[in-house]
This record gives sequence, C-alpha cells and structure tokens, in this order.
Amino acid sequence: MSATAVSFPRRFASLVKLEHTVFALPFAYVGAFLAVDGFPGVGPVLWLTLAMIGARTLAMALNRLVDAELDARNPRTAGREIPAGMLSRAQVWALCAAALALYLVAVFQLEPIVRWLWPIPVAMFVVYPYLKRVTWLCHLWLGSCTGLAPLGAWIAVTGTAPWEAWALFAAQGLWVAGFDLFYSLFDLAHDRAAGLRSWATRFGERGVFVGARAFHLAAVVLLAAVGVGLGVNVFYWLGVAAVAGLLLYEHSLVHPGDLRRLDAAFFTVNGLISIVFFVFVALDTLS
Repeated sequence: MSATAVSFPRRFASLVKLEHTVFALPFAYVGAFLAVDGFPGVGPVLWLTLAMIGARTLAMALNRLVDAELDARNPRTAGREIPAGMLSRAQVWALCAAALALYLVAVFQLEPIVRWLWPIPVAMFVVYPYLKRVTWLCHLWLGSCTGLAPLGAWIAVTGTAPWEAWALFAAQGLWVAGFDLFYSLFDLAHDRAAGLRSWATRFGERGVFVGARAFHLAAVVLLAAVGVGLGVNVFYWLGVAAVAGLLLYEHSLVHPGDLRRLDAAFFTVNGLISIVFFVFVALDTLS
C-alpha cells in the first residue's frame, strides 16, 4: 500500500476534525437515553451513532469546501487540507457523497418519521458556511445545527418530540454558540479586514464575553428545566452541576485582554462537558 493511500484517512480525519465529534455525539446519546429513560437498545444506538458520524462528516466537509478560498487568505487556516493542496475539491466532494450515503442508510433504520425529516439537517449544514458573510448571528445557527443531535436522537428512538427534547436542543445550541463566540476571537483581526460577520466583529472582545456568559447561563437553566420536566434522579442533577462548574472554570481561563488559555477553554473543557454530562445521564437513566 502506498504512503499516499495510507495518508488519505488521516487527511480526511483532519479535514473534518474528527476529534470534535465529542461536542455532539455524547449529547445525541443524552437525548436517546432520556427519551426512553434507559438504554435505547444496541440497534438504535448503533444506527444513531452512524447517522451522527455521517451527518457531522458531511457538515464539516461542506464547510471546508465553501470556505476554501477564505481559509486560503487566513494565516491561521491556510494550512488546511484544501487550500494547502493536501486534498482536492473532487476528493472532498467524494467524502461528502459517502457521508451523505452513510447518513441516509442509518436514518432509514430508525423511527419512520425521521425518513421525512432527514433533509432538514442537510439544508442547515449547507446554509451555515454562508452566514458569516451575512450576519453575526451565524453562531446561533451553528448552535442550532449541533442542537439537532439530542433532538434528532430523541425523535429517532421514540418518534416524538416533547418540550423537554426541544429544551435539550436549545441547551446544546446555546452551549455551542457560547463557546463558538470564544472561537471567533481567533480570527477577529482577519474577519474585520475581510469584511466577515461574527459576534466578535460586531460587538468586540468584551461583547464576546458578555454573550458567551449569557448563552451558557441559559444553557444550564434549560438543562435544569429538562430535569424538572422529566422528574429525574440525583445523578442528572449532579450532571447539571458538573456542567455549570466546568462552564465556570472555562470562563475563568480567559478574560478580555488575556486570551492565552483560549485553546484550553475551547477544546479541553468543552470536550469534557459533553462526556461528563452523558456519563451522569447514563447513570441516572440506567439506575
């Protein structure tokens, strides 16, 4: 096997930031476990996992295709696979086709209603990369895309979407939108020069901190509302407390004018949040 053939999987994994799956997949499991107040079954969990992998791969690959020219002009992103020439557009389009196929195959193994709803996430994925050219509300759209993970999982295993499922959607969406505000600080100078829209370019660095704090506070309140609605046990509340504590820690890492630990706040802490919360939900629903 040639060295190039061996490197392709690594390049594709880097393209779609495979490690960032940790932000959405655990919350999909949260939605599924809470929906049935227990383990949804091997089959549903397997197909849900494959659907999530396909959907997220499609979303990231489309994002990289749409943003390839912008990435090439940004020093922070110029080394990404398409602008750096490590992957061609045709190869990334092929990845999109494979991801869409995986998503559709998995979706059709779940509750019948999702066979009609599957275009909604795809349409949202297509729209998202263009929003930064139009509105600073793009972060909330991204949050809505990821918020589909618990909502979609709930529907996928029960065929229903009670208000608690929508509250989980909003909680995940606001959590992701909040830390995406921090992420926008990486490109603040470039985005201003390029005329791109973001919360940071609209409200400045301090406005990012205000927005992120408000979004994250609302996310914790919504998680608590879900707990009240479902009549959960103590493990769930420990999970909410852990999320609140980790978010407080995240916000303690960075301050206006001091972004040295922004990487740790964005990647490490947020990765822990989704995993830790799912562990407590699993303990709650399986006990």
